[in-house]
Amino acid sequence: MLTSAPAPALPAHRKSTGPPWLLKAAGFSILAFPPYMVLEPIGASSSLAQLLALGVFGLWAISSLLGLHDPVAFRHPGRAAVLALLLASCLSYAHLFAGLSGASTIDGRAAADRWMLLMFAAAGIAFVTTDCVRTVKDAMEITRWVIAGGAVCSVAAVIQFTTQTNPVDWISAIMVGFVENGDFDAFQARGSLMRVAGTTLHPIELGVVSAMLLPLAMWRALYDWRGKKALHWIVVGLFVLANALTVSRSGLLALVIALAVTVPFLPRTARQWATIVMPLGAAGLFIAVPGLISTLFKTATAGSSDSSITYRTEDYPLALRLVADRPWFGTGPGTWIPTNALDIFDNEYLLTAVTMGVVGLVGLIAYLLIPALAAVAAARNAEGAELKLLAASAAAAGLIATVASGTFDSMSFPAFALLYPFFIGLSGASWLMVKSHIEHGPAVPSGTQPVRQPGG
Repeated sequence: MLTSAPAPALPAHRKSTGPPWLLKAAGFSILAFPPYMVLEPIGASSSLAQLLALGVFGLWAISSLLGLHDPVAFRHPGRAAVLALLLASCLSYAHLFAGLSGASTIDGRAAADRWMLLMFAAAGIAFVTTDCVRTVKDAMEITRWVIAGGAVCSVAAVIQFTTQTNPVDWISAIMVGFVENGDFDAFQARGSLMRVAGTTLHPIELGVVSAMLLPLAMWRALYDWRGKKALHWIVVGLFVLANALTVSRSGLLALVIALAVTVPFLPRTARQWATIVMPLGAAGLFIAVPGLISTLFKTATAGSSDSSITYRTEDYPLALRLVADRPWFGTGPGTWIPTNALDIFDNEYLLTAVTMGVVGLVGLIAYLLIPALAAVAAARNAEGAELKLLAASAAAAGLIATVASGTFDSMSFPAFALLYPFFIGLSGASWLMVKSHIEHGPAVPSGTQPVRQPGG
């Protein structure tokens, strides 16, 4: 996977300028600001994070068309996966607007428009992250912003859980010009506990994205020379706590995947500490939040007695029938808008098969799985411990996204849908750095490793 077309070395007179401010702002806003706050004149696709991400894509596209940037120099498997889902979306979108899908209603076309805007926003984050992150120093620079946004979300979740008040209302109040799109409740009862969502739309989403960020936060805590180490590790603990407070099976499964993928790539001393800290952390949660561990255990072992599980399994006959009606391109991207809540597909693979057919399903699988596998290959072949763990962090997030998309309709949740492309970008950046090391000799000191240069 790492031995395809040769990668040009970075010329000495042309150095990385680092991630642009617009990308940093987009990365921070994904989790720092509630996605249901939108600009009323524009509509549902105008959350702050998506507007910034669309701006990132627009600047990338314009600079590429004008010859100011050479995107060909940054080929990697993850970008091909993004293009595969984009192509599948465009084909299904065209099928809908040609009147061939049977769902070409006003609402259906508007939903398809929203899906396409989301895809371009995701592509902007994925493409620009890879193209601008050429060294581990660049990766650290953008990671600080994304982790900071995640920390805001996690702190909000802790306040929600401990005080039963919603600090996200305070954030919404300062977003002048934005209005709430829909009626969202940050609290949901499960057992004897009140699960929380932070700034996301749902506790499941918070559980998954906090687990996706956990390995990257560990990488940052180990290797970031800026700030206080203690504060970096507190943020790591925040992500674990936020994950637990969602009382979510999907979040718990995502946390297990995060640790299973990341721990083997930790430096030796850190691995030894992990074997001590993980059981102590579980015991600390048990003491600090009475009933949390027992509720999580009951939730994880409920099986068919849990209605939320039976709702998911009962989706299959309906999904198979709809796919059989329109097998290739589905009803159109984003067009499944059920009137009965029981008909919501809590499974992104089923939802995509219904709305974009087999072509879309193949594109989605590629989009989720290929960047993760590329990052695993990069982690296994990386020379330095810092780059190895960075690639493993991207791999863990990708594998979490792949598995969790079978437990909830992940692409319907903006925080997940815009955070995951950031990890595609990190996967591509790590893959290209490792590829450059293999082709151009031993690695240079951390933070100065060349990857590619547009036009090089």
